[in-house]
Amino acid sequence: MKNKKLPVGIENFEEFQRENFYYADKTLFIKELLENWGKVNLFTRPRRFGKSLNMSMIKCFFEVGCERTLFNGLKIMREKELCEKYMGQFPVIFISLKGVDGLNYKAANAALCNIIGREALRFQFLQKSSHLSEEEKDSYRRLIKIGSDSQAFFDMTDSILTDSLQILTQLLEKHYGQKVILLIDEYDVPLDKAFQQGYYNEMVSLLRNMLGNVLKTNDALYFAVLTGCLRISKESIFTGLNNLKVHTISDVRYDEYFGFTDADVEKMLKFYDMSSYMDIIKEWYDGYIFGNVNVYCPWDVINYCDELLANPQTRPKNYWANTSGNAMVRRFIGKADKNTKNEIEKLLDGRTILKAVKEELTYPELDDSIDNLWSVLYATGYLTKRHSDLEDEELMKLAIPNKEIRKLFTDLVKDWFQETTLADTSRINRFCSAFSRGDAALIQDMLNDYLWNSISVRDTAVRKNMKENFYHGMLLGMLNSQENWMTQSNAEMGEGYSDISVCTPERTGIIIELKYAHDGNLQAACKAALKQIEERKYDVGLQRQGMKKIMKYGIAFYEKECMVVMR
Repeated sequence: MKNKKLPVGIENFEEFQRENFYYADKTLFIKELLENWGKVNLFTRPRRFGKSLNMSMIKCFFEVGCERTLFNGLKIMREKELCEKYMGQFPVIFISLKGVDGLNYKAANAALCNIIGREALRFQFLQKSSHLSEEEKDSYRRLIKIGSDSQAFFDMTDSILTDSLQILTQLLEKHYGQKVILLIDEYDVPLDKAFQQGYYNEMVSLLRNMLGNVLKTNDALYFAVLTGCLRISKESIFTGLNNLKVHTISDVRYDEYFGFTDADVEKMLKFYDMSSYMDIIKEWYDGYIFGNVNVYCPWDVINYCDELLANPQTRPKNYWANTSGNAMVRRFIGKADKNTKNEIEKLLDGRTILKAVKEELTYPELDDSIDNLWSVLYATGYLTKRHSDLEDEELMKLAIPNKEIRKLFTDLVKDWFQETTLADTSRINRFCSAFSRGDAALIQDMLNDYLWNSISVRDTAVRKNMKENFYHGMLLGMLNSQENWMTQSNAEMGEGYSDISVCTPERTGIIIELKYAHDGNLQAACKAALKQIEERKYDVGLQRQGMKKIMKYGIAFYEKECMVVMR
């Protein structure tokens, strides 16, 4: 086994190099950043695509006193003139706003004070700098003043907080005689949290003032880099900022520096002697298009490879989709009208849909229309674009990128179906009681109604048994609504395992076998389901449990149609 560790959850570039983690070399990002000069640069990418690691790399390269050996053997070191001119030549301020959270504005404000205060503490030499006046030293001390508030470790007034980054850049520039590089990671997280908790306007005002002060007409600033998931409208927090260059996932510049390319994945798999897994990794975690480059989610690839090293039989699963809540997709599905449901079905079927994508929004606009939610799903990585020759730049062919995200959508559709179905208790009780009465016609009619108003899973790329699992889960959830029933899934019955079995207090046993009619022949699929019940003697298992009456159901599904046959 190779001696480099896989960097699961590591975002600190220095730690990569010191602790011997495997690193997919993205250091030429520095060269492109300098050559495509922008005073203020904003990069928007989905979470877990390497934004924080790239920011840490920039800090390690430019910061005064940098350790050059961290970059030994990396591509940027081949650029000798560039390294000589820029490496270790600048004071760098680096903050992440990921932790700016709180149930109210006061708590979030305190969190921001703590983040900036901790970064300011790195520069305590400013208190003794011979290049600063006493008044300037006092202004620095106000940034690191310890407070008595239980929420805020650092005691900053609102005016000091809004001026804090500007003050720090000016003091560092005067001390070093060199302009400052400012790095702000996850700039949009405070707005997201504020929107969810109801103090959005206050947070917008705070960030607008703070960023405006440090980024506009600030002679102490050499350049700034900001990263986030969403491109927030200039009118929201970047008002009057004319020197902002925005690089979204649609832009061709920097397209290879966030996420893994085919070459990155092939090289890493070869390094760990796992090249045979390339196809399955591509199927599950590839599929994103950034600019003109095909991109994998690095978080997924690294996590899966890490598990493969421990167990080569490990099957792929959701890693990226489980790293935070999927409230956005759930809200999107919940708001879907009939047309949108049909579009979701197309996506689950592996097809594309044509949508006008807005890449600049404010958080209050996200829920204004379902069209805006399409745009957010694209920006946050739940959907990706497919190459097309469309002349309208806003129009995009959108698709689900890979198996991981398709499974996420499928699971969320199933959860949404259960929630909406079980909310109508009288209807669901009538549906379930039809099983114990033997009313196959009513079961079929009601199931067809449910399916018509739901979102079907008909992806031709999904294996037949996976489609059966989807309908199995939906029906099982409905039957589980009966608290006095003992409902089992895949329980051992007779000479096999029945899909669903039920024991009622009246000692009526119900056996359900589901089939997906791949060819659309529902009748033949129902017949096959009932034949399986008989041949494997599933009823014997229920008789052993004391059931006096046994109801046997074969249920077949095909897209939005179903057939129910009872014996």
